[in-house]
Amino acid sequence: MSKRKSNSIGESPHKRVRPTEVHDEDNETVGEVGIVESISLKNFMCHSLLGPFAFGSNVNFVVGNNGSGKSAVLTALMVGLGGKATTTNRGSSLKGFVKEGESSADVSITLRNKGRDAYKPEVFGQAIIVDLKITREGMRTYKLKSKAGHLVSAKKDELLAILDHFNIQVDNPVSMLTQEMSKHFLHSKGEGDKYRFFMKATQLEQMKEDYTYIITTKNVTLDTVEKHEECLEGLKRKYLEKEDRVKSLASLDDMHSKLEELKNQMAWALVSEMEKEVKPMREKLQSEERSTIKYDQKVDEWKAKVVEAEKKYKGIREQLEAITVRVQQLEPQSAELKNEAQSRSKAFNTAQASVHRFKTNLRDLEKDKDQLSRRINELKLSISQTSGAETQVRVERMEKLQTDLDTLNFQDSTLGQQMEQFQQAVSRAKDELEKMIREEEDLKRSMEAIRRKLQTMEGSRSDRLRRFGEKMPALLAAIEDADRKGQFRKKPVGPLGYCIRLKDHEQALAVEKCLGSLMVAFTCDNHEDEKLLQGLMRGYYQGGRRPQIITCQFFNRVHDTSRRAVNHPDYPSVLQSLEIEDPVVANCLIDQRGIETILLIKSPAEARRVMQGRQPPRNCYQAFTKEGDQCYNNRYYSNDQRRCDYLSRDVEEEIRQLQEEMRNKEAHLDRFSQQKQRVEEDIRNNNSLLKRAYDDRKRAKDKFRRLQQEISDLQNVEEPQSEDLKPLEEELEEINNKISAGRAESEEARRKMAQLKASWEEVEQRYRQHKDSISTVAEEAEPIKEELSKSDQDVEKSKHHKKHYEDKRKVHINTIQALKASLDLKEQELTASVVKATEICPERSEVRRTARSLDSEISRLKLKISTQQDQQGDREEVIRQYQEALVNYSNINQQVKCLKRFIQVLCKIMDDRHRVYTELRRFLSVRCKMYFDSMLSQRGYIGKMMFEHKNETLSISVQPGVGDKAALSDMRSLSGGERSFSTVCFVLSLWAIAEAPFRALDEFDVYMDMVNRRISMDMMLKIASSQRYRQFIFLTPQSMSSLPVNNLIRILRLKDPDRGQTALPFGQRNEEEEEE
Repeated sequence: MSKRKSNSIGESPHKRVRPTEVHDEDNETVGEVGIVESISLKNFMCHSLLGPFAFGSNVNFVVGNNGSGKSAVLTALMVGLGGKATTTNRGSSLKGFVKEGESSADVSITLRNKGRDAYKPEVFGQAIIVDLKITREGMRTYKLKSKAGHLVSAKKDELLAILDHFNIQVDNPVSMLTQEMSKHFLHSKGEGDKYRFFMKATQLEQMKEDYTYIITTKNVTLDTVEKHEECLEGLKRKYLEKEDRVKSLASLDDMHSKLEELKNQMAWALVSEMEKEVKPMREKLQSEERSTIKYDQKVDEWKAKVVEAEKKYKGIREQLEAITVRVQQLEPQSAELKNEAQSRSKAFNTAQASVHRFKTNLRDLEKDKDQLSRRINELKLSISQTSGAETQVRVERMEKLQTDLDTLNFQDSTLGQQMEQFQQAVSRAKDELEKMIREEEDLKRSMEAIRRKLQTMEGSRSDRLRRFGEKMPALLAAIEDADRKGQFRKKPVGPLGYCIRLKDHEQALAVEKCLGSLMVAFTCDNHEDEKLLQGLMRGYYQGGRRPQIITCQFFNRVHDTSRRAVNHPDYPSVLQSLEIEDPVVANCLIDQRGIETILLIKSPAEARRVMQGRQPPRNCYQAFTKEGDQCYNNRYYSNDQRRCDYLSRDVEEEIRQLQEEMRNKEAHLDRFSQQKQRVEEDIRNNNSLLKRAYDDRKRAKDKFRRLQQEISDLQNVEEPQSEDLKPLEEELEEINNKISAGRAESEEARRKMAQLKASWEEVEQRYRQHKDSISTVAEEAEPIKEELSKSDQDVEKSKHHKKHYEDKRKVHINTIQALKASLDLKEQELTASVVKATEICPERSEVRRTARSLDSEISRLKLKISTQQDQQGDREEVIRQYQEALVNYSNINQQVKCLKRFIQVLCKIMDDRHRVYTELRRFLSVRCKMYFDSMLSQRGYIGKMMFEHKNETLSISVQPGVGDKAALSDMRSLSGGERSFSTVCFVLSLWAIAEAPFRALDEFDVYMDMVNRRISMDMMLKIASSQRYRQFIFLTPQSMSSLPVNNLIRILRLKDPDRGQTALPFGQRNEEEEEE
């Protein structure tokens, strides 16, 4: 069928991209392959010479009157491209195309061969020249040439391949519609003719004929198969009869050969039986020797592990020693800070004593001052009695001012002491508050841990798995789902603590401390499963600590620990105290923790006695008490944990204890909060009182200065003084000076005391921080101590495994030596047997039977040979007849099988092709209807096409009017022009569904009036414009003078021929003509 899909009528050519398109110099799309570039005729029909005609890439009109050669050009194109003479409707034989009086006719056609779809471009180039020569006798020969004129091929098969490659269909009336075919179609009144025209145009008719021929061939083949099957049974019987005779002839020779063969086999059968005895012994010895390497590797592996564990133990011990050295290095500095703090405390106490001493001196001076002031006042009183009322008033004023000064001085001293007391109270309260905040944070962390544990325990009421973590049930569900999908080779097992049961629940805490992190660990059979399990864990333990994964091969039985396990008459090992159903779990705990070597002793005193006595139990290197304490033969570690996390039996009691502990913690936290609030309130009150005392002292000092100034002014007033008053006043002034100096010294002493106090507090703070640093370093040693203990256990465990494998290797080597001795003895016996067999049969043959069965067979064969020695005939004739019967039967049988397979395949192919053929016929019918309606609508016509594929009819109804003015009528009732226009619409519809690189129509506008001719011409030019990749050749007697002038349309105008000339001139109307 077609290689291209057609555009709709109104579709723009720029929306279609074809591999067989190229852009010319005017940026217009033209065809690349298959279009006709030129044609020339010589002695063809009644023309001596026509052409060469150069056709354009798109629209070509061959215009001329009757007899000018239009139809000859189309006929030459059809015949030149392999068409039959009957297809042209111009003759029944090719010799009729040779001009009268000439011996041959020549046609030369040039086809374009460009672009990616070119046919053998490396051979033909950008054009293919097809030269046809027709002789008077009706013979035709082809020459296929390249663009350069070189001969490429003279075979018609090559031409057919070119036509098939370009999809050129010379016998398709849609591609080449001749004048006779057009007239016949116009005057055809039968619906069957239209249907056949449709089938032929779409090549469905060719497909149908091919399918009919194939079905006929299949029926003939079925008849052939039936005939062959009938004679196949007779051939088979004949072949089997001949075969029996051949076998009976050959059996005697076979029996003699068989007898000799059996004798030879008998000779070596005894050897084979002895070899079979030796072979498993040798294989077992080789297997044991190979196993020696594994034992050596195991011993070396555990030696390396011992070295590694000792190295790790040494490194951890060095870390612990380094921490000890750090503590020792920090202690001297701590002592220095302590001494410095004590010395500064002493200096502070000394300064505080000085301040108190200065206070005492000031009080004494104040008393002297008071006494002297009273004496002076008495004298002044006596003087005032004599000096008058003015002096009396001044003296009284000075006395009042002095009293106020004394009061202010005492108030200042009191306020200073109060401020100092407030500052000390605030400092002590802040220290206490910081300590309470730290304790409160520790208490909250402890409560959060208890809350998480309580949630876990409450969740474990319905699901024991929740004891092992909130996310553990979801993780196990994910593991189960992955195992159902087949992602694991072997399903991982865990958590290990969930897979064990206690025989004695008093040992729960001891077992938990012994197993440690293994309680929540998982075990995998291989590293691929381990990687998959790690991926699952990452989805549930993001950023947190994930359960440990242990990779070790799974076994269906528990390891034999009888040689290395501890057996104490009074106390069980961890392995003995557990009920473990899964051997994988038991083996994992044995390998990772050595639970068969650890004792459980409830009493700490008894544990010390057993483990640290003169002779500890054999194969035991540690024990655990029921409180979880860990006891070695040379050390003892106490356990701080007092409650089980995973193995407790009474969940409700655990929950009750945790709730009680939580309530106690909450009550403690409430008390802490209340106490903290009281301390904070004290700090706020003391700060408020300190600020108030500071403000009062400041106001008192300001008032003190004002009163001193007023007293000084009053004293400067001159008045008569007594000689006795002057010494007293001088003494009073001296006392005042001493008081002032004493106050200054007291202030200086108080300031120095404050400095010393700040210095002492600073050193005291540094001393406390240093002690905290020492405590922090000491705390760092605790996990290292635990790690050191674990490393010590690893060392003991590695040594234990090393000794175990060394003992097994020793036993293994002894076994190998015993096997070697037995094998040597057997091989000596075998060598003697081989020597005897070689004497009987030098060449050894493979024997699969026993010596006893061979002996029985030899006896039976001798008897059979004696009874058949006289039963022989013509040997060569029997063999010849057998071979002929075998060949005949095999050939016929093979032919029947091949034909049956061929018929089965053919039936399936035909069913598929017939289904596709039906669908294709339906699709093409629908498209043809759609394009036909579109064509008629451009003239204002309406029409209808009815396909009856079952009856093979096509009815076309056309109404020239518009709307419902008239009913649809058959084309036979139309006028000649209307019928020609309808025919053009039908042909254009077929163009849309059947493709070819070029199309040729001869006198397409016959019987059309001017209106229909113009509309039909416009329609064809529109289609040609939208399909510039396709070539159109129209032959018409009309002048075509009304056509538009552009480079897409080329007109070849043929003039009426002169009977005397041999070549017909023609004109071209194109851009060159316009330029001239």
